[in-house]
Amino acid sequence: MTLGFTIWFTGLSGSGKSTVAELVRERILAAGRPVELLDGDEVRTHLSRGLGFSKEGRDANIRRIGSVAHILTRNGVIAITAAISPYRSIRDENRKLIGRFVEVFVDCPLEECEKRDVKGLYQKARSGELKQFTGISDPYEAPLRPEVVLLTARETPEESAEKVLAGCKALGYL
Repeated sequence: MTLGFTIWFTGLSGSGKSTVAELVRERILAAGRPVELLDGDEVRTHLSRGLGFSKEGRDANIRRIGSVAHILTRNGVIAITAAISPYRSIRDENRKLIGRFVEVFVDCPLEECEKRDVKGLYQKARSGELKQFTGISDPYEAPLRPEVVLLTARETPEESAEKVLAGCKALGYL
């Protein structure tokens, strides 16, 4: 059986996590490997419905994503997660649980994320209408030693996807 692993995208809302994760998923699928994408918005709608955006709610959501990624990984699937996952301790907890783990920091300046915000979430957060919004009124803890760093304000999504795949290859996962 082929060994699975998890690619864990983390970064601010609007940084490009979902866009790049989808490109990586498509390329892995085209190579004939089993792959599943766990998108943060989709998981919140189904698996984590009803959880709020307090630290406890966010931690529970990220633990649930980690649990599903762990199950997929141990069954030979490449799990890709694309969720803000703002707290370092929970990401580290998932790294320990999953084992075969590639942390991808989608490093994009807040100003650029705000420019890309088609849903108007940053504007609502800045006006106080949206509480506990990561990067504005709630913290984001950047990874200390991610395996891959994407600079999505300067790279195309395709270039970022190639960096992720190259990083996975360098680690011996692909």
